[in-house]
Amino acid sequence: MIRTSMLALAAALALGGFAEAQDAAPATLADINVTRATAPTIEQMAAYPSISGFNVSPDGKHIAALGARGDEQVIMVWDMERPNEQPTVIGASQMRIRGVTFVKDNVLGVSLWQRYDSAGGGTTKIFLSKFMLTDLDGRDWRDPMSVMRTRSESDEEYARLASPQLLDRLPNDPENILLSIGAEVYRLNVRTNRSERIQRAGERTIGYDTDLTGALRTRAVADRDADGLYISTQFRTETGGWEEHIRNHVKDREVFAVAGFTDDPNIAYVISNRGRDKAAIFEYDVARRQLGEIAFEHPLFEATGVAVERRQGPRFGQVLGFSYAGPRDSEYVVDPDYAALYDGLEQALGIEETPLRVVDPATGQARSIRYAQDRYFEVVSMSDDMNVAVIWAGGVNDPGEYFILRNKTELTSLSRPYPGVDPASLGTTQMVSYKARDGLDIPAFLSRPPASFGPGPWPTVIMPHGGPWSRDQLDWDGSWWRQLLTSRGYAVLQPQFRGSDGWGRRLWTAGDNEWGQKMQDDLDDGARWLISEGVAQEGRLAMYGFSYGGYAAMAAAVRPNGIYKCAVAGAGVSDLTRIRSSLFQNPYTREAQRDTVSGLSPVNEAARISIPIMVFHGDRDTTVQLEQSAAYVANARSSGMDVQYHVLEDYAHGPAWSRETAAQQLRLIDDYFRTGCGGSGL
Repeated sequence: MIRTSMLALAAALALGGFAEAQDAAPATLADINVTRATAPTIEQMAAYPSISGFNVSPDGKHIAALGARGDEQVIMVWDMERPNEQPTVIGASQMRIRGVTFVKDNVLGVSLWQRYDSAGGGTTKIFLSKFMLTDLDGRDWRDPMSVMRTRSESDEEYARLASPQLLDRLPNDPENILLSIGAEVYRLNVRTNRSERIQRAGERTIGYDTDLTGALRTRAVADRDADGLYISTQFRTETGGWEEHIRNHVKDREVFAVAGFTDDPNIAYVISNRGRDKAAIFEYDVARRQLGEIAFEHPLFEATGVAVERRQGPRFGQVLGFSYAGPRDSEYVVDPDYAALYDGLEQALGIEETPLRVVDPATGQARSIRYAQDRYFEVVSMSDDMNVAVIWAGGVNDPGEYFILRNKTELTSLSRPYPGVDPASLGTTQMVSYKARDGLDIPAFLSRPPASFGPGPWPTVIMPHGGPWSRDQLDWDGSWWRQLLTSRGYAVLQPQFRGSDGWGRRLWTAGDNEWGQKMQDDLDDGARWLISEGVAQEGRLAMYGFSYGGYAAMAAAVRPNGIYKCAVAGAGVSDLTRIRSSLFQNPYTREAQRDTVSGLSPVNEAARISIPIMVFHGDRDTTVQLEQSAAYVANARSSGMDVQYHVLEDYAHGPAWSRETAAQQLRLIDDYFRTGCGGSGL
């Protein structure tokens, strides 16, 4: 049996190029000593998980994972026939490892990144990402970009700096995978490194889908007509051409996307919200160009995908389950064997579903559903035959534990990603709903501090998410922002304000052109609701947000008659005029959101801020330019209020290059709410 809690990693890895497997003694899957702290320190929260990113090979004979080594992560590969032996350890020196997956039984796909400073027209500081292939020993590294045919110096530069996307690992082909490079698709033999271009670049093509056999079947094309930007869903014809089936205009906020295929080449599964508030999954008759029966819908939440068995055999084409955007990303299992596996895991792991009241923003009607609200589990990775799987089980405020499942019955503890963190020190979180001032129902997640901080009311932080076409979930927060605050005695509210995506079309479109207006009202209404509920202490409210949430924090500081004592803005948008042209790198997202972004530009009002504010921003952020924060701070400092500003080195729009920078960000927030916020803390 495999029993472990935390892996002690090998000390030094070789320098120079990609390191080969090391002979230094890494831990086996049986070396664990769990220690627990009563409260997490900044250093604990900023550290990489001791082990994470598990991936099971398709044949179930190997398991790979990421192990922490200070500022770096290494790949650890175990042979499941000898699980108690030391793993192979693979490191890198020129770049840092971020993720690992099996593209074939004995070939790893590795995601890496590095700092990069370009000097054209002034130095631009960014991070570069690469997807590389290697064997299970880490001795044979290959850059798939070498398949690109370069004809000029600019092509060579692009091939050197760009990275391909894994389009399809082709589970029934032992030799080949499909890669997309821009709008071109290549078939790459992972044994010989020979490639074949199977699809040339198409003008305005933004993505492809393959069917169960790995053949290119659909593509999405972005273009404009008299009604504005649209996304065209096109199916491949028998002659190899492309025919448009559906055209969705972005302004209508309609969704029509291929989610998968059946074993009948004429029937696809599509996600559509046409004529509906929430997307459902339909069968689609390709020949007739008609939506058929609803394959899956949820009365309260958006359908998001379908899992179909792709491995050749008697189960080929069988639906395993559907996914939907519940309180957290959730799966509705339909395959009997898969369902039996899930039921057994729930019992073995002590997962309990309890009543949860959910209010539909589209109708205002409340329903009670049974849902795993606190402790839940996820199948992290599984072999094709489902006989080897890695399972994570934890809670909304519990970093949890990994388990290995063998032969569908043998469940054994494997490791803890944060073995020194005591979940009891992180408080509790629940899904709630409240009324905005115009009657719209706003979903939200409310977190309370641990019982040691008393029954409340507590000082409270309103924490809007980024996006704004995004959402929060009732799950473990890998950023540690929520847990940082609750472990220090603050309540936290994460409103799913109008403009949030994933809750239905009515809530989504209600935020159009309401930046700093009704979208901001939703945040303030949530704060006032918490006061009325006895959760928040009046006069001890603050706002913290990142990206769009940073914008909201900037807006909170300038809005008249505010209710906040102070605000913290991370990488916030301050100038809506600039953001329409520079915020979104993705052309579709930029054009899709441009006509919905209007309202308050905080930079124009910053000289009249009425509360203290702390602003931080990364110097490698290419999503929201550093100048957005710099301009706001420059104007705000003429207000006479306390304005603090920090530029974080080697920090992008989220990921930090070093654990020191990750800790710096968390410490800035912690210190400001403890002793700043005007001088007396929150």
